[in-house]
Amino acid sequence: MASISIPDPVPPATEDAENIRKAVQGWGTDEKALIEILGHRTAAQRAEIAVAYEGLYNETLLDRLHSELSGDFRSAMMLWTMDPAARDAKLAHKALKKKGDRHVWVLVEVACASSPDHHVAVRKAYCAAYSASLEEDVAACPLYKDPLKQFLVRLVSSYRYSGELVDDELARAEAAELHDAVVARKQTLHGDVARIVGSRSKPQLKATFERFRQEHGRAIDDVLEERRGDQLAAVLKTAVWCLACPEKHFAEVIRISIVGLGTDEESLTRAIVSRAEVDMKKVKEEYKARYRKTVTSDVNGDTSGYYNGILLTLVGPE
Repeated sequence: MASISIPDPVPPATEDAENIRKAVQGWGTDEKALIEILGHRTAAQRAEIAVAYEGLYNETLLDRLHSELSGDFRSAMMLWTMDPAARDAKLAHKALKKKGDRHVWVLVEVACASSPDHHVAVRKAYCAAYSASLEEDVAACPLYKDPLKQFLVRLVSSYRYSGELVDDELARAEAAELHDAVVARKQTLHGDVARIVGSRSKPQLKATFERFRQEHGRAIDDVLEERRGDQLAAVLKTAVWCLACPEKHFAEVIRISIVGLGTDEESLTRAIVSRAEVDMKKVKEEYKARYRKTVTSDVNGDTSGYYNGILLTLVGPE
């Protein structure tokens, strides 16, 4: 459900590298050419271009983009050009230095909205870049207190089964446990709830959440949303969305980034860049269904210039 379009046939990586070089040489930069090339290549193709560029010109593509571009356009282009695992590692590291729910979201997205294999790749990239594990940095982060910190550590250190096997009896039992904690409040949210949400496979959790809805007439995320002022409940709801239906979460991130006074370009860029090759088509469908507007129209209304150009390229046609 990716939204980017790829030319057929795709030019050789060396040709793309040479054309990028032409776009950044001389007086001024041809930003449109950079968007046209990098905005229409997959992660694997962008990696090949980066290797070819460095081999031809003895400098990294990211260094060149950093020196040539500026502002939100530079941020978006550099995040898009990065290896996805290295990008998520960078986003997580940055989030650990900032206070606020939107920065907690980044950690939950990295842990829950990607495949188990990608999550492991992010943790490896984090260790390589920062000489520490993601989980130990979350555990040491002074911005978070228990039980939220315990829950976040559990999420970022998890490795989930990636198969499709579902145990219906387990789903029934754990739906009851979730009900006791979330609705009846017989248990704390950081006990069995953290164990279930932090360890089960995505198909298993979807079955558990569906059983919860069938047994109790309401979705678990709706119940959690009512616990206003409870930060752990809010983060748990984000985790539920990222695990079971990430398009809901990222549609909300885009909307919150745009509505109100000013634009949260950091969150808007992250949401679009990170989902363009994953499920942006679903995100756009969810956005339109929930807000009666398109991602394209709202991005057009709140951004401009080449920053607008790269975002719309990644969003793709509605």
